[in-house]
Amino acid sequence: MTESRARPPVEIGLNAAVVAISGRSPSILAIGGEGAHKRDALPFGPFDPHQHRTFETSLRASVEAQTALKLGYIEQLYTFGDRGRQKAPDEAGTHMVSVGYLALTRTDAEANERLADAGAVWRDWYAYLPWEDWRQGRPAVIDQLILPALKQWSSEAANADRATPVPTPRTRIRLAFGLDDFPWDEERVLERYELLYEAGLAEEAVTDGWARTGQPSPGIAMRHDHRRILATAMARLRGKIKYRPVIFELMAPEFTLTELQATVEAISGRHLHKQNFRRLVEGAELVEPTGSSTSATGGRPAALFRFRRRIFEERPAPGLKVGMR
Repeated sequence: MTESRARPPVEIGLNAAVVAISGRSPSILAIGGEGAHKRDALPFGPFDPHQHRTFETSLRASVEAQTALKLGYIEQLYTFGDRGRQKAPDEAGTHMVSVGYLALTRTDAEANERLADAGAVWRDWYAYLPWEDWRQGRPAVIDQLILPALKQWSSEAANADRATPVPTPRTRIRLAFGLDDFPWDEERVLERYELLYEAGLAEEAVTDGWARTGQPSPGIAMRHDHRRILATAMARLRGKIKYRPVIFELMAPEFTLTELQATVEAISGRHLHKQNFRRLVEGAELVEPTGSSTSATGGRPAALFRFRRRIFEERPAPGLKVGMR
């Protein structure tokens, strides 16, 4: 009889990628850097079934305890349980399996003050994934740093034995970064991050022991695999706004069409043509005028709108099917 190997205990944790719009920038709620690497983390808490009946109620309680923030819209993303995600690859000690969530909320001065007191902060999510922000055109970091390094990695990986019929590294790069005849797909956020991780361009890969030091590392690293969770949340939200009106969870109750466009651009990472966007909004019938206007923009008064909730009674999948390619 073979000797049985002791298995490490497993703990279930809950991570939240909490998104808000601050100053027309997409912001992610981060817990300030701690530990050896001084890196930011997403709000996190263990699931205690004796205290909470569901994952969601436990997550809401953990986020409120850590950040003093009450969450609004929330949905489950994915379960992250790869070996080595929070410890060295030898996996000594407890193995942490985390259920990731996407949460949307609004910010205000009072809430931000409570966050600061709790040691949490809003950060532009493009600081972590800068190659995803195309609002001012193609990010320079793609051509100057990422693609040269990925092409070098793909040429080395192509020489390795391939036992399974999977796409080659070169094909994966073309699909993820929109090369040759492939368009840029704003929803392939996780695929792009995974490529950088595998190629050793993500600092987390070095920390995890999967890559050598000295490689370029675009974007700010996060603790454990929290940047992977953020990439998953970004991809989900970019896809979700096309068939569900979740974008209005980030808007004030009343807003201008310019503010709505800026929010959609912030999330999608793409610049949108003003007139085309307004025709799209009118055709989708997602908003209605309030009859009021605002002069806060500094120019001529702008009409105020609100989300038209009757849309739920009229069709099953209302969203802004924005043409971003």
